Amino acid sequence: MNQNQDVLQQSHRKRNYKPAIIIITIVINGLVALLAGLPGVDNFTAFDVKILPMLNAIFNSFTFLFLVGALIAIMKKNVTIHKRFIYAAFITTTLFLVTYVGHHFLSESTPYGGTGLIAAIYYFILITHIILAAIIVPLALTSVARAWNMENERHRKIARWTMPIWLYVSLTGVIVYLMISPYY
Repeated sequence: MNQNQDVLQQSHRKRNYKPAIIIITIVINGLVALLAGLPGVDNFTAFDVKILPMLNAIFNSFTFLFLVGALIAIMKKNVTIHKRFIYAAFITTTLFLVTYVGHHFLSESTPYGGTGLIAAIYYFILITHIILAAIIVPLALTSVARAWNMENERHRKIARWTMPIWLYVSLTGVIVYLMISPYY
């Protein structure tokens, strides 16, 4: 076997991402759960923390658009563009997570002020968003790990679940912001 074949074979070796996926999932979901029960920091004055929810919604909007772009690209069998959109979605999701954690660390939760049917709709969207947001962490990480390991069939199987859930989570993040923003 020549050196080029060795390098090619090594580059296609499967890696075990499962421990990292488990750790990242526990850290992210644990941090979010922990922050949900903590009061905000008193007397924080470096900047107006009320801008962070709007940034959350902006990052969720971009994530949604990048995921739609990734979906269209893969439907057209353009794997390179699909990968770029997925990486962009991971970046905006990470930025969302930073601003989300920052907001919930620095300020108290804002109660929803609506009543009646609109409140029921809000809480339905919020609860499904929260549950699926926790689920999407390991799904998205597993999807990308399978792609990196060139496990294309296994990637497709999990991506069929990951993509619609991630789209729902990013879209409902924006909807939740729009519904609660009058109460900030």
